Amino acid sequence: QVQLVDSGGGLVQPGGSLRLSCAASGFTLAEQNIGWFRKVPGKEREGVSCLSHSDGSSDYTDSVKGRFTISRDIAKNTMYLQMDGLKPEDTAVYYCAANSKTPSGLCTLHAIYDYWGQGTQVTVSS
Repeated sequence: QVQLVDSGGGLVQPGGSLRLSCAASGFTLAEQNIGWFRKVPGKEREGVSCLSHSDGSSDYTDSVKGRFTISRDIAKNTMYLQMDGLKPEDTAVYYCAANSKTPSGLCTLHAIYDYWGQGTQVTVSS
């Protein structure tokens, strides 16, 4: 059974850090493009970051560049999103995703992934 279980969210003060984790089962993360998305009520789901399995390249939405880092641990079949310098506007439910198919074979920040985590709440507030 294919499953993604994300965790690590919580309440943090502005400027703080969190690391989100997403454990995969039923498939191998190393063979898939992976991504992190976030959703705020009343807004569309936004692609935050992605990692291509073919060449290890990554992409980030402009608002998180230099602050967030996507990674994966092949041995643990787990992906991560390290979030530093958090801002109140980063508050959202964050979702991990895996298995996207694009013409280039590279990952995408568009929400065209087959597998999704259940979401973890991140709140940045003083």
